[in-house]
Amino acid sequence: MSAQKDGWISSFSFLLFCAVSIPMLGSASLLQELSPHEYFSSLQASKASLAYFLHNVSPGAQPFLEQIENSVEALHDYGISVVKVKCPKEDVSRYCGRENALRKAYLFRGNMLIREFPTDALFDVNSIVANVLFALLFNEVKYVETLTDLQNVENALKGKSNMVFAYVPATGTAEHRAVMEVAFVYGTVHQFVLTTEVALLKVSAGTKPDASSAQLLFCHCQKATDLAQPCRRTPLEQDLTVLNIHRHLKLMGAPLVTEVAEDPEKVSTVHLQLGLPLVFILSQKETYEADKRTAEFLAWKLLGKAGVAILSRDLVDLNILLRSNVALKTPDEGVPIKYLVLEDTEEVITLVEDKSKVEQIQENEDEDEEDEDEEENENQDMQDDQVVEAVSRDKKRELPLDQILTLTEETFHSAMLKAAQTVVLFYASWEAVSLAVLQSYTEVAGHLKGTQGILLSRVNCWDWPGVCTTENVTQFPTIKIYKKEEQPITYNGMLGTEELTSFIMLSQVSCPVKLATIDEAERYLRGELPSELSSYHHSLVLGVFSTTMSKVREAFTEAGSILSGHVTTGMYFEDDAFALSRKYAVSPPALLLARSSGRSVEGIALSEQSAQAMVQMIRYKLLELFPEITVQNLPHYLQLRKPFLIMFSDGDIGQIESKEMLKLAKGRSQQAFVSCWLNLKNTPVGRGVLKAYFATIPSLPALVWVNLHAGGQVFKFPSEQSITEMNILAWLERLKAGLEIPSSTLSEEDWKPPLPAYNFLQMMEAAGPEFTLHTSSHQGDRQEQQQLEGSEEKATVREEPIEEVRVKAEKAQALGRDLRGTAPRLAGREKQVKRHTEL
Repeated sequence: MSAQKDGWISSFSFLLFCAVSIPMLGSASLLQELSPHEYFSSLQASKASLAYFLHNVSPGAQPFLEQIENSVEALHDYGISVVKVKCPKEDVSRYCGRENALRKAYLFRGNMLIREFPTDALFDVNSIVANVLFALLFNEVKYVETLTDLQNVENALKGKSNMVFAYVPATGTAEHRAVMEVAFVYGTVHQFVLTTEVALLKVSAGTKPDASSAQLLFCHCQKATDLAQPCRRTPLEQDLTVLNIHRHLKLMGAPLVTEVAEDPEKVSTVHLQLGLPLVFILSQKETYEADKRTAEFLAWKLLGKAGVAILSRDLVDLNILLRSNVALKTPDEGVPIKYLVLEDTEEVITLVEDKSKVEQIQENEDEDEEDEDEEENENQDMQDDQVVEAVSRDKKRELPLDQILTLTEETFHSAMLKAAQTVVLFYASWEAVSLAVLQSYTEVAGHLKGTQGILLSRVNCWDWPGVCTTENVTQFPTIKIYKKEEQPITYNGMLGTEELTSFIMLSQVSCPVKLATIDEAERYLRGELPSELSSYHHSLVLGVFSTTMSKVREAFTEAGSILSGHVTTGMYFEDDAFALSRKYAVSPPALLLARSSGRSVEGIALSEQSAQAMVQMIRYKLLELFPEITVQNLPHYLQLRKPFLIMFSDGDIGQIESKEMLKLAKGRSQQAFVSCWLNLKNTPVGRGVLKAYFATIPSLPALVWVNLHAGGQVFKFPSEQSITEMNILAWLERLKAGLEIPSSTLSEEDWKPPLPAYNFLQMMEAAGPEFTLHTSSHQGDRQEQQQLEGSEEKATVREEPIEEVRVKAEKAQALGRDLRGTAPRLAGREKQVKRHTEL
């Protein structure tokens, strides 16, 4: 309907209700008394008039005449005149000459007779107005008696217009009049259908009807295209009065969900104007799609009771608690907006229907907030989890997440096809380590901005546990790289920015690289890779095979896939492979290893020919002879399960000590233990290690022997002796003979986390019912579910009228029954923070 027509209806309805509500003076002047000739000669085309003819007034006709006169004002508001026609005694015409004609009233449009009414059917003002308007609106208001008639009307309207279905116990009642008066205004907008058959009400409403009570249903047929399914119905739960019906139709024509981008205090919608509350779903960019579906589902549940709006925190600066996810604005002036933390839509519905719940919920929140503040103050000096402490300290810091695509159950699989390589961070928004890694992840996104073929994305497993279960994510955080038509690669390295960026970039190289000539193989070993990878230091492994070694080549291909991102692998298996391998003193099958520290090539004969054995060997060969131990590389050396001969220094070690330790590492004993050093300036955690070994930090440099995997005894090299290969070997012989006394002995207990590892997905599954609105067993809910299953349209809002989003909202309602987008993410994080401090 055009805006001009909308304005006309609004203005007309306003004048109509003013006319109905305000008594008019001098109504007697509106009643005309004419002779038959004067009456018929004064009739105008398209002008309606109600006339009754009489010779003289009999006592039995007096009540009827009084009601006719009382209805003059009401009919005049609709442009219908009431005329008393006095018949001369000698008049024998159709209307004056017949006795039974004098017991009827006649409705004319112009000089055409529309209908004649027995006077006993016009027993009061309501019956007169209702019957007259019913007769005039025969195109706008259809009367149905059978279910087939009703279904035919409904099917004819699907995809075109909406239907207002009214049941009245009898025609001529006040409720019948109210329906007709509203139909006079809205009859060109909606199709009105009237019945007095209670059986039709039972079928339409889906409940046991009250035959004595009039009812009205708004049927959303405009976007219904399936003839097998009835139009969705929204009942008017108030009495059938002109004002209530008008209010109901205004609400049905309002947007289902309003998107707000301003201060909620300034928002005014038709719901507030009509005295209903407005519920805000507080959203943000990362959960917008889920919150939108929640808002639609909630709007259908509250249709006619409250309005629903979605407010993005990213667009409006709200000075409220971060965990608040719902706001309630009432139509009462001077009442502030209530910001609340709710966990499912049932709580929102209860909130609207029971106003006392608002104060109760806020009181509980205030008490919880006070308890949390007290506990935070008490635990401030006891915080032993540095990650949690850092996240808590930076919790108000806004992360630049614009360059990271947020994925859901609906968008995950399609996103895997958008780029040659899609990186996915699986995390939980309430978990401290996840949030710390998310900060690093945003820095990675900044480094890789503009890099072709790489898409960075994330999945909040608290919001979308189904995706994480399907992708076999059993711990948080987990990072996987997806390539088209390949198995995903799981990143198992350090979660720092530099390490993760290097892994993602190196993963672009499809391993192993197949080389066609010896010249290509030589350039590969010199590190001549694409220019964008030149800044990332990494080792290169080249497998050299003869053309007949297909089985070992397959194993090496599998090993290259496992090592992808950490080690770049190549493969050469041409006819002249023996010439290439002989240059490095090996024979095929063999590996040629070029470490990142230099480009000297080492030839390694392949004795084990399984993929896992190759992976183990390559990882071992890539370890340095005399490495500097850092937090990043320590796990690789611990996996060897060998004793450590470690030199602690406060800065770089001297050239003499370094030369002697390197000689020791290259000697025969290198297979028995790990020779290494630790710079306390680069790795300050080493001071804590020394304090665990000794009561106080010894003078540096200090050479220490520790066997973490057998006995845990710690020995310190005598400080009075110079650090030479010969002195160290002699000291190690005394250790082996039991002639040295250990400085300390570490506990034999396994190094385990303070608490058992959490199975986060199982925790979320157990918490599921807390956040999920259970499906009702009522017939109405079953019908809604059937409609949902039959619909394939996607959910959308953005200021669309209710009838334009019905099918979309029905599809979304199963996904929108909980506040999965905003509430569990925020409320869940608040609930877990107390537990996490124990870690």
